[in-house]
Amino acid sequence: MDITGASAVVTGGASGLGEATSRLLAERGMKVVVMDLDRQQERGDALAKEIGGIFAAADVTDTTQVQAGIDAAVEMGPLKALVNCAGIGWATRTIDKNGNPHDLELFRKVVDINLVGTFNCIRLAASAMNKNEGDADGQKGAIVNTASVAAYDGQIGQVAYSASKGGVVGMTLTVARDLAAAGIRVNTIAPGLIDTPIYGEGEAAEAFKAALGQSVLFPHRLGQSAEFASLALELITNNYMNAQDIRLDGGIRMPPKS
Repeated sequence: MDITGASAVVTGGASGLGEATSRLLAERGMKVVVMDLDRQQERGDALAKEIGGIFAAADVTDTTQVQAGIDAAVEMGPLKALVNCAGIGWATRTIDKNGNPHDLELFRKVVDINLVGTFNCIRLAASAMNKNEGDADGQKGAIVNTASVAAYDGQIGQVAYSASKGGVVGMTLTVARDLAAAGIRVNTIAPGLIDTPIYGEGEAAEAFKAALGQSVLFPHRLGQSAEFASLALELITNNYMNAQDIRLDGGIRMPPKS
């Protein structure tokens, strides 16, 4: 798919996987809407200015805010790509050591942001993409979602996160089938251990990441945000990639606990 001059929306776009993806898509000629929470305004504005895009403050579960970001993208060019990177994680067991049950509202929050928020962005972006003129294949756009290896190998305490990411994997084929008539492809990346700001900075953080990297089959290190972005770009531009969930994990298979 030719993306030159087209627009893209990247959720969670101000940092980590989203930032790397925003940068690469802009480098390849797209006008990028960096969509993230309002608390990321300063960072998002700086990134958007650097790459020639715009920042849109939005909670992915808020339809009005997401729609405003999509409308802003359409104003810059035909919306041909959505990359869903926004998400949260939480470590809580189904019952704790004292037998107390998992907080149900916390479970709902994780699922609401990671799964419902992803679908909210998909449905609104797909509606905008449907208005594009199709290419020789009738293609109008491409969507890339972010799941996690926790969808398959969820560790102790990841029940909410694993359920939410498993939902993203589970809807990939169905949404791709739904959107085939509109000429929109849908794929999902399931990252493993990726080096993002979540691990912190400094000597202790680097030592911790190096130890984690030894559990990766090969190469023995954490993945890089740029490697995620590279795969996201391929899924957007390769016309024959559709309805796939792809592990990006160096071959790791997570044990029950780390």
